[in-house]
Amino acid sequence: MAAFEKPAVTRVTVLEPIARRWSPRAFGKGAPTREDLLGLFEAARWTASSGNFQPWRFVALRKKEDADAFQKLFACLNAANQRWVAQAPVLLLTAARTTVETTGKPNRWAWYDVGQAASALAIEATARGLVVHPMAGFDGAKARETLGIPAEFEPVTMIAIGRPGHPDLLPPDLAERERQERKRKQLEEIVFGAWDTAAPFLS
Repeated sequence: MAAFEKPAVTRVTVLEPIARRWSPRAFGKGAPTREDLLGLFEAARWTASSGNFQPWRFVALRKKEDADAFQKLFACLNAANQRWVAQAPVLLLTAARTTVETTGKPNRWAWYDVGQAASALAIEATARGLVVHPMAGFDGAKARETLGIPAEFEPVTMIAIGRPGHPDLLPPDLAERERQERKRKQLEEIVFGAWDTAAPFLS
């Protein structure tokens, strides 16, 4: 069964991995290689960050090799996500250090920086023929207790990683959602010259 893709229909040409990146629920057979995983986290490691504080942390677990720990992290997901994440070969949690290591002062940009790192990871994954699905649907308090996350860190997202699959591998309701058209706001709705007024270069 061929993998299923939904490349974005972009207004202008963008880098191929950006257009091809999306968040599927269907995962095919085979797991990312060690080299792939190293590449994903190397991409995240070189993300820009405020003050170069690099507040991102990742707990990355493989379903086969790290079975017990994987299942404990999987149990932190909500039931809706567990339905499809059960087929993913890699599951990770992102966390943000909310204080600056050297001063202990709050780092208000930590979550932004973690988001940037996760985005770089997703683009690198797409370029390697992998798929990535970030999730907000998990119990952060349970994840903190399960993983022993220190107080100065906050769980941000969970991310499923694997090889692309096909909607037919999913329950019918999820398969239908998988096939739905991708939609985004138009540039005029998000890029302004004055607030709520489209930037002049868009026309």
